[in-house]
Amino acid sequence: MRCLPILLLLLALSPAAAQQAPAVTVKPLAAVAIQPERDAAAQVVSLNESRIAAEIAGRLEAVPVEVGQRLERGALVARIDCRDHALARRRAGAALAAVRARLALAEQQLARARELSAQGFISEDALAARTTEADVLRADLSQAEVQLAAAARAVGKCVVRAPFAAIVRERLGQVGELAAPGTPLAVLVDADRIEVAAQVQAKDAASLEHAAGIRFAGPGGERPLALERISPAVDPQTRTRDARLRFTGPAAAPGSSGRIVWRDAELHVPPGLVVRRAGRLGLFLDDAGTARFHVLPDAQEGRPARAGLPPGTRVVVEGQVALRDGQRLR
Repeated sequence: MRCLPILLLLLALSPAAAQQAPAVTVKPLAAVAIQPERDAAAQVVSLNESRIAAEIAGRLEAVPVEVGQRLERGALVARIDCRDHALARRRAGAALAAVRARLALAEQQLARARELSAQGFISEDALAARTTEADVLRADLSQAEVQLAAAARAVGKCVVRAPFAAIVRERLGQVGELAAPGTPLAVLVDADRIEVAAQVQAKDAASLEHAAGIRFAGPGGERPLALERISPAVDPQTRTRDARLRFTGPAAAPGSSGRIVWRDAELHVPPGLVVRRAGRLGLFLDDAGTARFHVLPDAQEGRPARAGLPPGTRVVVEGQVALRDGQRLR
C-alpha cells in the first residue's frame, strides 16, 4: 500500500502531466471577433467656389442676387450698361457691309479684266493689280467679320449669369459702380458638385477602401457616403492621406464639419483574448488539440488587433492566460 502514493507522485511529475494544460474553451474566430468602428475628421466642400467677375467695362445696372440665395444655372447675377458696346457692334457691322460692297465691285472688275486680258486688251500687270486688290479686300472682309464677332461677344458679356446651380456666398458688386474687366461681382458656391474631404490616418486607408456603410456624422445627424478616391500621397506633417467621398443621399451643406465613420471589414480579436509570450502579443489557437501561439504583429495592449485568420479558425477564448505553446488542450 505504501507504493501507491509514490506511484501517484511519479505520475504527477511525469513530462506528460507537466505538459497538460488547464481546461480551456475554444470557439470559431467568427463567433468572438469584432469589427471595430473607425473615424476621421471631415468637412463638406464644394468643388467650385467661384468669384464671378465682369469681363467688360461698364456701369452696373443691376445685381439681383443676395447672400444665401440659391440660383439655377444661367440665372442672372449682374447686368452692365451695354449701350457703348451695342454701338461698337453697329459700327463693326457697318464696316463689314462696306468691305463686302468694295469686294463685290473688285471681283466684278477682276472678272472683266480677265476677259480683256484673254483678248489682249490689257497687260498682265494690270490683271495682277486687279487680282491683288480683290485678295486684299477678301482679307479685309475676314478682319471685319472677326471685329463684328468680337463686338457681338462683348454685348453678350453685358449680362453675367451663373455658370452652375449655386448658392450665393458673397455679393460684391453694387448698382451704379463702374466695373472693369476682372471686377468681382459675387462669390458662388456650387450647390450640386459637393464632396466630403477627410484626413485619414495612413494605417486606416486600406480599411476605408474596403469598408461598407460609410457615413458622415455632422450637423443634422448621419448621412450615407460612398468612397470616391484616396490620395496615394501621405502628408509629411500629419501623416494622413486625403480621402474624398460623395453623398449617396441628401448632401450636407457645404462648409459643414463632422467626422466620417465606418466599420472595419476585417475581423479583429478582442483585447481580452490577447496575451504576451516571449515579448510578443498574440492569441492561442487550437491546432488539432494542441495549443499554438499565433503572433499578431499589429497588436497593441488593450486594443482590438487585426486577426488575419479565416473566420473558422478555432481560438482559445478561456484559459489562455496559463497556456504555453505546444501544450495539449483539454
